[in-house]
Amino acid sequence: MPHLLRSLTAAAVIAVGLSPMAAMAEEPGDGVTVKMSQATWDTGWFHSEIYSQLLQKLGYEVKGPTTLDVPAFYQSVAQGDMDLWVNGWFPLHETYKDTIDQGAEIIGAVAKGGALQGYLVDKKAIEQFGIKSLDDFKREDVKKAFDRNGDGKADLVACPPGWGCEVRISETLDQLKLTDDINQIKAGYSASMADAIAAYQAGEHVLFYTWTPNWTVNELSPGKDVMWIEATADDSIEMPEPAVGLDTCVSDPCTMGFQANDIVPVANSEFLKANPAVKKLLEEVKIPLADIYAQNSAMNNGDDDVKAQATAWIEANKAAVDGWLDAARAAAK
Repeated sequence: MPHLLRSLTAAAVIAVGLSPMAAMAEEPGDGVTVKMSQATWDTGWFHSEIYSQLLQKLGYEVKGPTTLDVPAFYQSVAQGDMDLWVNGWFPLHETYKDTIDQGAEIIGAVAKGGALQGYLVDKKAIEQFGIKSLDDFKREDVKKAFDRNGDGKADLVACPPGWGCEVRISETLDQLKLTDDINQIKAGYSASMADAIAAYQAGEHVLFYTWTPNWTVNELSPGKDVMWIEATADDSIEMPEPAVGLDTCVSDPCTMGFQANDIVPVANSEFLKANPAVKKLLEEVKIPLADIYAQNSAMNNGDDDVKAQATAWIEANKAAVDGWLDAARAAAK
């Protein structure tokens, strides 16, 4: 009997002129592979995984995400060796705009604005030394208080080589003539910050760069443990527009040395032309900064199952997700 049922089913399919595969709903990504990248900073992996899973729901096979440094990714996506990532930070990554324009483009936004960057100092030091900006680290008493390796310079947890912030921090220290006063720690960021947090907990003073969303501001809370300081208090030095209304900074307005950034996808232009469903998906998706921050905190506390976290987020936001997927499917027709 089972053999007979299978034969009848096959005959019925043939009778209406369909194959079993054709009887199934097709997705715009069926048979297409997406070569996806992600940034070296793990705070960007959560939203990378969300996009990866959404692409798979559209039928695409996702290769990766392959972890790349910023310069390597932008070179790769312009040349077509990579198709996309969702870890663009602009205007921070404007340094690579010429490379991007050779064959890629910014499309949509993961999170528009609100991504802050700058320098933080423990509140105890701010009160003890009256620190307002990086300019204060030219003072011998301040340098000595923040010199944890004995080289006569204040130690700053900065960014690893290849990150956009590494370039900007170096430019700022040169501009402010602070290269002989501040030592940039450019080792792995997470490990360097873990060391700084341990130093803070041991009663030492700390100076570090960070961005939001990021787990660091969960461990050392602005306004409670640390405060943002200004890059410079000298109005004659050209700096990006200051942040206004930031009550966790020592000044308002607060010249942070960085402009608030958009977190954006960047994709190969030819790939987008060939895959209108991907283009539409990238235009549609939005992820609240608060959700990224919450995942970053959970990850720092030991829950590093990013795939499961992304799956849970997609299910929790099903109504919005279904709308994005429907719009992507419609764009492919």
